[in-house]
Formats: sequence, C-alpha cells, structure tokens
Amino acid sequence: MKNAFVIVTLSSILAACAVAPEQQTAQQPVAAPSDTPLAAAEQETVAEAPSEEELEAKVRAEVEARLPKVELTSSMLNQLLKAEFAFRKGDWQGPYLTMLSLAKQTRDPRLARRAAEMAVAARQGDDTLAAVRLWRELDPESDEATQYFVGMVVTSDNIADVEPIFVERLRKAPADARGMLLFQIQQLLGRAKDKEAAGAMLERVIAPYNGTFEAHIVRAHAALARGEREAARAAAQAAIAAKPDSEIAVLMMAQVLEDDAKVGAFLESFLKTHPEAREVRAAHAKVLVNQKQYPQARAQFEALLKGRPEDAGNLYALGVLATQMNDVKAAEGYFTRFVEVLGRNPEDERDPTRALLILAQIAEERGDYPGAQAWLEKVPAGTEPQLMLSAQLRRAQLLGRQGDLAGGRKLLAGLKPTEPAQQAQVAVAESQLLRDAGRTLEAFTLMEAAAKRFPKNPDLLYDFALLAEKIGRVETMEKALREVMVLAPDNHHAYNALGYSLAERNIRLQEAHTLVAKALEMAPGDPFIMDSMGWVQYRLGNLDEAEKQLRNAYTLRRDPEIAVHLGEVLFQKGQLAAAQELWREARAKDPQNDTLRNTLARLRQSL
Repeated sequence: MKNAFVIVTLSSILAACAVAPEQQTAQQPVAAPSDTPLAAAEQETVAEAPSEEELEAKVRAEVEARLPKVELTSSMLNQLLKAEFAFRKGDWQGPYLTMLSLAKQTRDPRLARRAAEMAVAARQGDDTLAAVRLWRELDPESDEATQYFVGMVVTSDNIADVEPIFVERLRKAPADARGMLLFQIQQLLGRAKDKEAAGAMLERVIAPYNGTFEAHIVRAHAALARGEREAARAAAQAAIAAKPDSEIAVLMMAQVLEDDAKVGAFLESFLKTHPEAREVRAAHAKVLVNQKQYPQARAQFEALLKGRPEDAGNLYALGVLATQMNDVKAAEGYFTRFVEVLGRNPEDERDPTRALLILAQIAEERGDYPGAQAWLEKVPAGTEPQLMLSAQLRRAQLLGRQGDLAGGRKLLAGLKPTEPAQQAQVAVAESQLLRDAGRTLEAFTLMEAAAKRFPKNPDLLYDFALLAEKIGRVETMEKALREVMVLAPDNHHAYNALGYSLAERNIRLQEAHTLVAKALEMAPGDPFIMDSMGWVQYRLGNLDEAEKQLRNAYTLRRDPEIAVHLGEVLFQKGQLAAAQELWREARAKDPQNDTLRNTLARLRQSL
C-alpha cells in the first residue's frame, strides 16, 4: 500500500503552512450621484473584482512598503557589481560575504536573499541557513522567507527554531484548514535528522488539538513512520471512531494492516456500505493487483471509470490489466482513450509514450505496420531517453518488416546512445533486423561481436544464445544461457530457454524438467513456460500431463507455437481431427511459422 497522503514537495508544504496576511480594509471611493446612467456604469466598474495585474501590483506595493529606505551610494553600487561579477566567474564566498555584510548594514532583506541564493548555488548548507535566517529577521512578514527558513531548519541538526512557527501558523489558521496543516507539519518533521526530537515536537504541536480527528490521523501516520505499528493501529482506530465514514481514516488503517488479504477484506467491507468511496475503491483495486487477482481488480477500475470516464489514470490501469489478461482488443481501446484524453488536456504532465509503444506493438502484431508507425510518430520529443530509444528501435523494426532493411539499419546507425546498456540494445535490434530478413549468419556475426563487447549484459547474451541455437551452435547457446543465469539468477527466461532446447533435442530430459520447473516457479502464470513444460512432459512420454499443460498455456495465450505443440500431442493420442484444427489455427495466424512446417513434415501431415 502506498501512503494514504500525497507526498508533496517541500515548497508546496511550506506554502500551505503559510497564512496570508489579514486583508486590510480598502478605502471606499466616494460614490457619484446614482441618478444618471454614467454614475451607474461607474458604480458597476467600482464593484468589479480587481484584475490579476492589479493584485500583483498591490502585493508588490506591500512588499516595497516594508523595504528600508536606503540610499544607493556609489561605494555600495561598486561593491554589489564587483560581487556579482566575481560570482559569475565562479567565486562564491567573497560575493556571499559582501551581500551578507551589506544586508546587515542596510537592513535590506533582498540582499540577504541574494546571499542565500549564492550559498545554495555553492551547496553550502550552513551558509545558506545563516543568510535565510537573516532574510527572515529583516522581513518577518515574508511568507517566502519563512518557507525557506523552515525548510532549512527542519533538516538541520537543531530543529527547535521551527516549533514557534508551527504553533503560530496553527493558531492563525482557520479551523477548516488546520487539519491539513497538521498533516503537512507531520510530513515536514518526518524529514528531520533527529527523529526523537521531531516526534516530541510533533506531540507538543498537536497537544492543543488532542481528540480531533486530524490529530488521530497525524499520530497514526507518525507512529507508522517510526515502525510503531500497534500505536499506529490504536490512533487509526480512534480516527475511525471519530469519523466512521472517512476515507482518510480507512486508508490509514489499511496502511497499518500488514497482510494484503486483511487489507483487501477490510476495504471490501467498507465499500459495501460506502460504494461511492473512490479513494478506497482505488486502493482496493491496487491491493487486488498485488494479489494478482486481475479480473477483480479490473472490475474495480471499471467501476471507477464509470464515475469519471475521462480519468487518464484509470484508463491506463485498465489498459495494463487487459494486456496482462491477454485481452488485446480491450487493451487497445483503453490505451487509445488514454492517449486521446491526454491530447485533450495538455496541462496533464503524464507521458503517453509507454501507451503509444504498446499500441504500436498491438498494431504490428496484427500486421498493421502503417498503424504502428502512426502511433510511434506521436511519441513526444521530450520523452525520457530510454523510452525514446525504445520508440526508435521499434521504428527501425517496422521498416525492416516492410522490406526496407537498409532504411532500418540506417535509422539504427544514426542512434548514438552513450550508455553501454543502450548501445547493446541497438546491437540486438540490428541483429533482429538481419534475422527477420533471412540473413541469419550476418546476424550471428554481429551478435558474437556484441557479446564480446558487452560480456556482462544478460539481455544481449540471452538473445545471442537464441541466435546461436538457430544456426546449430548449441554449445555456444548453452554457455551463454548459463552465463545469464549467473549474471541474473532471477531471469526465468534463461532457465526456460535451456530447458526447452534440451527437450526439443530430446536429450537430458530430467535436467530439462528441472530447468523448466524452476522457471515456472519464478513465473507461474507465463504461458510460454507452461508450453515448455508441456513439451518436456511430451518428450518424457507423459501425454496426459503434456496435454493439460499445453491446453492451459493455449487458453492463456493463443500463440501459433503452442498450438503446434498441442496439436502434436493430440496427434500422438490419436485425435487427428483436433490436431489438424489446431494446426490450421496456427497457419492462419502465422503462415510462415517454422515450427509448424517442420512438425507437419516430420509427421508427414498436410493441411
């Protein structure tokens, strides 16, 4: 479970802690006689709310009114200019001391602020705090100075100075805003180095509001952060008792409960009586995902989507779940809507690239190469480098699939990633282009060189192993896969690939079973590993167990290779019609499938 409260930036926390100065009563203008149309129009103008520019001007005027009246002498101007020029050349200490000294002489807070900026740029924490402390001393009404001061002090060795600020902010805050301030103060103190002192301060700050719902929640959250689960549970229960319908209280208790099963049951119980509790329903959906109860999680996200059909987060979650459940049509629909929603809301900062890559893959798998290309062209220019690289690699693959091998290789040659891992990805992509074009030996030569260049890259070694097997270099394949197992012991693909290879060659079948069983233990729901286990069982002569494994795999993923294997098992069991039906399905999906062609030839069958 993630935290029930949004983790916000330091500046936003501090801004929320800041209380706006009390509004001064504006001087009322003298009204013109109201018996003329002109007078009426003027009254309407007076009644209009001030514009944004007028409000900004008013704030500037208030700030300037607090500034000291200091004459800018030629000597002072010279010192300021020298300090700024020296700072631009890389010197920070002399300019910082100049600004701090002038701030003390003139009592001008702007100079103290500039000194703080110089110390921040030089990454000098103590000097920054000294300047910010002076800035606040010179302009105690400045919320900005207070925000920076609190931010610096709370992460320093002595946090005592922030306590009176918190107390005063809470005292001045309206009752309906005090709860949020308590939450934010708790989060700020959670950043303190001295956890014991911060905890004691939090208790003192909360004390005047003991018994309130917000105080219970803050205590629960603080106790959970300290690892005091029983204290957190007691505080969460008190919060629920104070407000039984509160989603915040329920989510707090969900964080306290350690077991996903208990959390799920607790949230489900609340939803039965509070079906409109969106935050709780979202949390319940995430717990179901953790438990891999994908259909139930999908139902929860669909319920959330009904209330807000334009919710991009729910659309993306449903797309991921549909993909996990192999519901390609639904996944395409959800991701398409997700991209459309982001397109209509440019202020939404979520990156659509992952969804676009999935949509491109879906289009590519059904042979719609122009459609896949269209999705990739929507990838925004400012996306993160790894995702951009993935999009470019996919574009190169599409060119190759459409017969433009030279264009695909040219695109790859134009990519100049600096990270070794990304350079390895480019090598793998070029090898795949050559392989798809039937130039397998060239692809192997390229990968052999890449494997020497990147000997510790498990992904590249895995692809190199598969290519080595394809050209009959089984010893090279096995050596590379065993190296992958050393480099990445949790890489179930390596265990599966070696186990399947042994079964395919009908050798060392007990070892093959052990390897595939280990892969299946790591990824129990993977249909391709289930296919490998079915094939191992077939080689061992266990036809019933082989059929069971392969049927389960084909139910999860209607892949041509799985269909071919299941068809052969049924053929050996005397179910020729059922076998041929599966082979026809495989041919319809992939007419050039090598496994199908080899199987039909070996069994002397035709369709």
